[in-house]
Amino acid sequence: MEKGFEQIISWKKSRELNKEVYVLTERALFSKDFALRDQMRRASISISSNIAEGYGRKTKKEFIYFLNVAQASCYEVKSQLYLALDINYLDKVEFEKVYGICDEISKTIYGLIKHLENKT
Repeated sequence: MEKGFEQIISWKKSRELNKEVYVLTERALFSKDFALRDQMRRASISISSNIAEGYGRKTKKEFIYFLNVAQASCYEVKSQLYLALDINYLDKVEFEKVYGICDEISKTIYGLIKHLENKT
């Protein structure tokens, strides 16, 4: 049974993103590019971690702050995906799949922020 931050859609999707990022960055060329590999992994992990941490803070204001940090990390992953595509670490299909997951996460985080802001 899900409870707490585990029920948040953007957190669930960020777990999917984490897995995809790790699979992609394990590849021969990508895995040797330590800077991009590690930065992309950290940014991806930051999304799920900040959602969970914000939830744990228990105040709406702090939760919204951490959701914004998570969303910024999602945009960071998007930017890194473009670089990985440009230098042929992944192909267009892989790019679109992972970018699409990032889009879903961004949209659900945005929706959650708006929901929390409108809550009395």
